[in-house]
Amino acid sequence: MLHRFPALTFAPWTQTLPVSIFSGSCSDKFEYLKPQIGSSKYYAAIGARRAGVFLSLDRTPPSPRDGKTKKKGVPQNVDFPPIQPKNKKKPYPIPLKKILQAARADKKLAQMGMEKPLQPPKNGVLVPELVPVAYQVLDAWKILINGVAQLLHVVPVHACCECSEVHIAERAHEIQDCRGTSGPSRKGCHSWVKGSINDILIPIESYHMYDPFGKRIKHETRFDFDRIPAIVELCIQAGVELPEYPSRRRTKPIRMIGKKIIDIGGYVEEPGPRQSVEIGSSIVDIDTHRAFERFGPPEESEVPVIAQKTMEAYEKVKKGVTKLMKMYTVKACGYCSEIHVGPWGHNVKLCGAFKHQWRDGKHGWQDATVDEVFPPNYVWHVRDPKGHPLKSTLKRFYGKAPAVVELCMQAGAKIPNKYLPMMRLDIVLPDTDEAYLIA
Repeated sequence: MLHRFPALTFAPWTQTLPVSIFSGSCSDKFEYLKPQIGSSKYYAAIGARRAGVFLSLDRTPPSPRDGKTKKKGVPQNVDFPPIQPKNKKKPYPIPLKKILQAARADKKLAQMGMEKPLQPPKNGVLVPELVPVAYQVLDAWKILINGVAQLLHVVPVHACCECSEVHIAERAHEIQDCRGTSGPSRKGCHSWVKGSINDILIPIESYHMYDPFGKRIKHETRFDFDRIPAIVELCIQAGVELPEYPSRRRTKPIRMIGKKIIDIGGYVEEPGPRQSVEIGSSIVDIDTHRAFERFGPPEESEVPVIAQKTMEAYEKVKKGVTKLMKMYTVKACGYCSEIHVGPWGHNVKLCGAFKHQWRDGKHGWQDATVDEVFPPNYVWHVRDPKGHPLKSTLKRFYGKAPAVVELCMQAGAKIPNKYLPMMRLDIVLPDTDEAYLIA
């Protein structure tokens, strides 16, 4: 607000003028700005002083011109996720410095004879707020298996029998990037076969334990435990009740000093191993085994609806697993794809990855990431599924997307905006003979 008055006497710049020196009543206070070299406000104050104008201080932030805050747009392009080499250990998801700090703190408490402070679910007690989330994840997981199995009858999927490459289109691509053992003899060309649901949803299994805080699974007792999808085991430990896979629900928390459990909350007899699976059992729907045969081809008019439901179920599973893994501990081998849901890993000696002889086949356990429990399995994005196959010369102009996203998109589903930057839809594909001319 600007107030114009007749010529006044000089006043120091750092002094606040009292209101009482003015004639009349006024509730505002006026103050000269402090001189700041190179500031536009300083020169504006000088001009106002010469003209006999005082500037009122307004501490409210300036409002935008349009009255709306500027939103950050979606990035144009995103680099592909790097392929981890097989002759190196995976990087730690948590910095090693923080892991060592936590270990030293636990060791210090153990030396002092003090118990480790544990909060649910680290002390074996369920988190009530995450029980509905676990049920939502399991329901979305069933819808995802159902939808992918039906879409495989409509959308063709190709898989390489030598490596893990998957392609979704009418014709398989011609990009020479096969990483199989016999790939060099074929000059990197893939050996294509018909794909299955396990090529879209990579099966990541884990041992089911009645008590995750009980005795560890040994190599000799590995056949006494069932192998189920890791997502299902995570939901069971988070509160989902399945009669075929019971789990212990503690009302009394466990107590630990360092790495030693001093009170397990009482001993409970574990149920015996499950004998068989009935055909009409509900646990058949939570596994991808023979899902292509259990779900027939859909009608042509229902394909876009099924694709959209499958896309929504995929997002629910990924979001729910991310929320559950923030609280419940999931371990992954730093060398292979083995996953174990629980506070510590098992002792089964089945790791055949890099330098497994030095570890006697034992897994190198570390904290798991969401992509290890629910892998996205990126595939090349095809703009025209019925067009010409992808070429190796134009490899850097193509985009990628998760296999489920690409499958649902070709079936008529709407793709979320977060996947568009990696798909590189804004890049114009040149001709094959023009690719080398582009910088």
